[in-house]
Amino acid sequence: MTWVAAVAGLRARRETGVLVTVATVRGHAPRKAGAKLVVGRTETWGSIGGGNIEAVAIDRARELIGTPDPEPELMEFALNDKVTSRHGVQCCGGAVTVLLEPLPVVPAVAVFGVGHVGLELARVLARHDLDLHLIDTRPDMLTDERLDVLEDAVARIHVHHTPLLPEEVLAELAPGTHVLIMTHDHAEDAALCDAALRTTGLGSIGLIGSAAKWARFRKRLATEGGHDDATIDRINTPVGIAGITGKEPAVIAVSVAADLLRSFEQDRR
Repeated sequence: MTWVAAVAGLRARRETGVLVTVATVRGHAPRKAGAKLVVGRTETWGSIGGGNIEAVAIDRARELIGTPDPEPELMEFALNDKVTSRHGVQCCGGAVTVLLEPLPVVPAVAVFGVGHVGLELARVLARHDLDLHLIDTRPDMLTDERLDVLEDAVARIHVHHTPLLPEEVLAELAPGTHVLIMTHDHAEDAALCDAALRTTGLGSIGLIGSAAKWARFRKRLATEGGHDDATIDRINTPVGIAGITGKEPAVIAVSVAADLLRSFEQDRR
């Protein structure tokens, strides 16, 4: 497996890892600069030359995997018989610098409702390294032409057209996915709120709408849904940064995105 495929596999499985790269080589060394190794919690893919260099790099990579919010770092190796480690001696005669780059689990966001606000929000979030799920019951909201504005996305975008039961997508989402409910239909929003509260492992749950809408939803979630107050309080509404009161779709989208970015920072810590 190539290192590119290994990195993609870690991301798809939402597992942390470290990309190890031979950054510089002076003199003789097992591999040239650019050689790569991907380290996961229990597996490795590729090689930076084996022996002491690789074993020490793997040990340090796994320490980084277990560290909250790790930073990239360099390791230097002198390859001579005067330098020993717990993995032995490597005496090729040169010197090697290795770069370790942590590969975190990227955030995941599911936007239910890709209308004017949902699309503007998708445009902002698509600029960030995350998994972005776009869900709508209306096929005209998810056409290629309409989503062309996301063509240069950094995010990995997953489009779900669910004509009947959009709440079924909740079960497909990765643990920790942040959910935003902003569909065109209040009945659909209410069903999604109820289903989200019954879905274990989600991140934050946000609902767009007025105080009057939330008062009706809260009563319904308690009486018809049987949810207690603590459970209902998991739903954050209105979504966005307090104090930003503009109702234009782009203003709402920026406010909601900023609030989400704050949540991502809290998750990392």
